[in-house]
Amino acid sequence: MAYLKADGFDGAIIGVDANVERIVYDKHKMIEILISKGWDHDDALEHLEYNVWCAYVGENTPIYVDVMGIDEINDL
Repeated sequence: MAYLKADGFDGAIIGVDANVERIVYDKHKMIEILISKGWDHDDALEHLEYNVWCAYVGENTPIYVDVMGIDEINDL
């Protein structure tokens, strides 16, 4: 089975989960990609939340994560 990709977001790939053949994306980088294409931040976030991050396309659905440093994690 081939890895499923979110079209136009190769620059946001941060890795793979090889166990189930899923690509892992950095959510913040995805927003930045849309902003670089002229999207407003709020519109980019809304689009990704409702049309990409919540979409299930089978067991190989990509993983979308918030990349954080240890200080951000400790603040949670």
